[in-house]
Amino acid sequence: MKNDHNNWKIKIAVFRGKEVRRIIYKNEWWFSIIDVIETLTDSDRPRKYWSDLKKKLASEGYSEVSEKIGQLKLEASDGKMRETDCANTETLFRIIQSIPSSKAEPFKRWLAQVGYERVQEIEDPEIGTKRTRALYKAKGYPEGWIEKRMRGIAVRETLTDEWQKRGVKEGKEYSILTAEIAKATFGMTPSQHKKYKALKCENLRDHMNDLELIFSMLGEAATTEIAINRDVQGFPQNKKAAQQGGEVAGKARKDVEFKSGKKVVSKENFLALDEVKIISGK
Repeated sequence: MKNDHNNWKIKIAVFRGKEVRRIIYKNEWWFSIIDVIETLTDSDRPRKYWSDLKKKLASEGYSEVSEKIGQLKLEASDGKMRETDCANTETLFRIIQSIPSSKAEPFKRWLAQVGYERVQEIEDPEIGTKRTRALYKAKGYPEGWIEKRMRGIAVRETLTDEWQKRGVKEGKEYSILTAEIAKATFGMTPSQHKKYKALKCENLRDHMNDLELIFSMLGEAATTEIAINRDVQGFPQNKKAAQQGGEVAGKARKDVEFKSGKKVVSKENFLALDEVKIISGK
């Protein structure tokens, strides 16, 4: 199973001081198996342990475990995104049963708790919004910035919902349309914008200043209105709508810059803020 989804929400959970990387995939939490093994066994060679365990599971007739493992991209210790063996809560329970460890039972309870968080968010999206807001607050972001960021997330979701309805394919086509809006809005693509801010794997919008967030919202909101009112269908038409929506925001940005005498796009970022990990258990 390979990574075929680009809209990731990656977080780190902590069990008794040990970090476990996790990611939302197909509307549920998937966990790094290597991290889980290292947590339960304290092995200094968790990859070798996992390799041996996979063979053991297969020899015992549990080949379906391997079939349910996903190769998903998580941030490695060197800061790069690398494909990592991951499993959802159900599959992890089966793997844990094969690991002799005194930590197994408390880890199962912890796993059930953090896995349930996503179930809650699906049933009540407001819970997920509150958690996201709390995370930004814990990281030290100003309240005013958080309000704009949360509003921007809502605007973005409305736009992607329209793209889905109008025949745009999630993944590459979403990325192309997003780049078109950004280029028309800021005069640079998201990758160029990240480079300008000296960002690597960080989320660009988490490092935008207030005006950058506002104009991002304007470009995407304008694109949504154009798509709906003109009932555009398919990728080519939506690409044109994205360019036009970005142009609306781009003209407004240039007007602000002309009258204020200051550029909107800034090298400012939030890298100085302490990175806070999500503590879901101890």
